[in-house]
Amino acid sequence: MKSLQELAEIRNRMKNKVALREESGEIRIVVGMATCGIAAGARPVLNALVEEVEKQQAGNATVYQTGCIGLCRYEPIVEVFEGGKERITYVRVTPDMAARIEAAEAQRTAAQDGYDS
Repeated sequence: MKSLQELAEIRNRMKNKVALREESGEIRIVVGMATCGIAAGARPVLNALVEEVEKQQAGNATVYQTGCIGLCRYEPIVEVFEGGKERITYVRVTPDMAARIEAAEAQRTAAQDGYDS
């Protein structure tokens, strides 16, 4: 069992990591990979997004997989998170949409440069 002081130190370290991640400008592309997502075709979507990020050399973008997002009828679902900006959710995504999603995120980032308060 950890002491209260050790737990407080762990909490502070994690809070600092979250703050750094939110301010980093990193783009997180998250694909729902629960059973419903996989059955609806999320695996090829995940692979296409990884390939597209590598092809575009988007160094600040990383593709992740997650479990249930909770909207099975809209699978495959892709959510895009960027620190300090609103989350964008794409539904019924196909592998062919991966390039458009990556391009849209690049445009959104470029369009918002200089307008953030």
